Amino acid sequence: MTTALRPGDTHAPVIDTAGGLVWRRRGGTLQVQLVHRPKYDDWSWPKGRLDDGEASQTAAIREVAEETGKPIVLGPPLPGLQYLTPEGRVKRVRYWAARRARKGKDSYALAARAPVAPVNRREVDRTEWLTPDEATDRLTRSADRGPLDALVALHEQGLLDTRAVVIARHGLAYPRTVWHGSERDRPLTPVGHAHAAALVPVLAAYGVEQAVSSRWERCATTIDPYVRAAGLRPSFSEYLTEAQHERSPSRVAATMHDLLAEPGESAVLCTHRPVMPTVLDAIARCAPREVADALPARDPFLEPGEILVAHVASIDDEPRVVAVEHVTPPLH
Repeated sequence: MTTALRPGDTHAPVIDTAGGLVWRRRGGTLQVQLVHRPKYDDWSWPKGRLDDGEASQTAAIREVAEETGKPIVLGPPLPGLQYLTPEGRVKRVRYWAARRARKGKDSYALAARAPVAPVNRREVDRTEWLTPDEATDRLTRSADRGPLDALVALHEQGLLDTRAVVIARHGLAYPRTVWHGSERDRPLTPVGHAHAAALVPVLAAYGVEQAVSSRWERCATTIDPYVRAAGLRPSFSEYLTEAQHERSPSRVAATMHDLLAEPGESAVLCTHRPVMPTVLDAIARCAPREVADALPARDPFLEPGEILVAHVASIDDEPRVVAVEHVTPPLH
């Protein structure tokens, strides 16, 4: 039994967990996947605790794979839960809509992921695909219906099938005051290299299969660990550099619009702080007001090594940004 969290209970130790509502269509009907845990004799969404230093997104795909035996790709975020366990600890759960990884289509992102342990039948002994109505009846905890309601709403609006367009600010670079080479060659600091490494599991969780970057050294180096882990062939653009953006912001806007409108692969675009307003404006133009209002509004918009994930659906062949997430990958 769990207890809803009360305002005065926030001092309790926190357990952070993450998982996914894995969905598919069969014969035009939406289905979701539930797991049965014999220890608790309950039906719930696949989820589990974050490992030390693990991003919630990485934990979500790992836990779902460990409990269902199949890899997934994260889609839009869903409402999470927060409650007290019987032991008096605060438990926070983050959920995403998620689809099964597809053979071939998601091969690059899967190559960048760490191996996952096989299903432990003592923890999960059954999985079932159910319609939303069936899942509502089967779920043991009524609170677990909240994320399902949000997923069904996205499906009914035609906004559930999305791809991720990830905007990355390059990792921490040496200051201009201590670098005596050209601006385009200014490199990352050791912390900046850690930022680049921390991006790898998070980009893999969103199924990134395409990499676009400013040609300048600090951006190219930031995406390099993911490019190598996934086996990608990156695309470099002079338009995404600070100098070219100052001359022609419209070319950056056009590049960003093309990336949002291009169907198929999820992508990451790495650029510089001065370029961010133009990039974010292009996203806002494809988003409803409530989503546009969630975009970073103040300089520096993203800190070094941070990312903004835009979940993009296609409506009448036009891009629609369904949700955005501001993510700070944890450093190890």
